[in-house]
Amino acid sequence: VQLQASGGGLVQAGGSLRLSCAASGRTFNVFVLGWFRQAPGKEREFVAIRRSGDSPYYSDSVKGRFTVSRDDAKSTFYLQMNSLKPEDTAVYYCALSNRLLSGSVLYYSSPARYNYWGQGTLVTVSS
Repeated sequence: VQLQASGGGLVQAGGSLRLSCAASGRTFNVFVLGWFRQAPGKEREFVAIRRSGDSPYYSDSVKGRFTVSRDDAKSTFYLQMNSLKPEDTAVYYCALSNRLLSGSVLYYSSPARYNYWGQGTLVTVSS
């Protein structure tokens, strides 16, 4: 599976961006989508998780502002980001996992749970 992330850029605080993650290859057995971000000098942190059969799960820092969606016909996943804040500035990554486990969705909040990663796209929010 290959992932191509795009859609990052420079936006003013309060603005919006939509990130895309195009998947190619053997995606039929991919069960979990994750969006992560990494700010300079910080660890990679989860932003949103979408496990097959579940509602999306968001980190507290983005809940109510970010939304994940997917277009199966295009094999593309999206992260709609609204009401952006300067603290949202980071490189954003999409990731997929073909390991479907029941239990708490928080299991997938760790980057280590994912097999496939996009290359990252930079989001910069100016104040």
